[in-house]
Amino acid sequence: MRNEKHFFIRMRNVDLKYPSTVYNNTTLKQEIFGLISRKNKIRRLDDVVALHDFSIEINEGDRVGVIGYNGAGKSTLLKAMAGLYPISSGNIETSGDIRSLLELTLGFDMFSTGRENIMYRGLMLGFTPQQIYEREDEIIDFAGLGEFIDYPITSYSSGMMVRLAFAISTSIEGEILLVDEVLSAGDAVFQTKARERMMNTIDKAKLLVLVLHDMHAIQEICNRVILLNHGKIIADGEPQEVIKFYLEHADNSL
Repeated sequence: MRNEKHFFIRMRNVDLKYPSTVYNNTTLKQEIFGLISRKNKIRRLDDVVALHDFSIEINEGDRVGVIGYNGAGKSTLLKAMAGLYPISSGNIETSGDIRSLLELTLGFDMFSTGRENIMYRGLMLGFTPQQIYEREDEIIDFAGLGEFIDYPITSYSSGMMVRLAFAISTSIEGEILLVDEVLSAGDAVFQTKARERMMNTIDKAKLLVLVLHDMHAIQEICNRVILLNHGKIIADGEPQEVIKFYLEHADNSL
């Protein structure tokens, strides 16, 4: 009997901390000012705990929406799953090719052309040069940049840059898809075809984890929702029930 691959993400007792050294680095000017002014002495900060004793299992067929207030740990969670952020303790296990749509323009070189950045961004996303070459014309056509594709992207508007980044990031599907707030990329005209393409990409994925503030879209797309607060899961279940709990406690501390 042939063993079929099973796709999943498993996190067990994961802690992820931003070390205090990042925040406590000071300039010579700040140090001197702190010495001569006791009132304004620089306060040393503790480590920031972004995820704390975090455990979850997501399996093939799951469409998981992640909601919560700003600073709850939503984007950090996706970056930990993608392997972009090193965890402090615990274990993360994944099975399947991961494609992440997080910070769309990450990896762009502002002084290189749009065409060159297709290669840079594609390589950073884990595509092979051959995969990128095969899809280059389709990416350029979808982004709708015309002759500007051979201009340095420092000359692009923010909308043009997002269109190019979105076209690159969605050009190859993944078995595990991690998405952070990219359903409304670009201007109103581009958004229509971007949403259609995004939904097609989601449909093809074996497993989805989606961070989104649009509760209607979360209910439309997801079959499970988790609510985060201070790096912990405080609700996990049916989208309608978890979203209702979230909205009912929106004015209170969770």
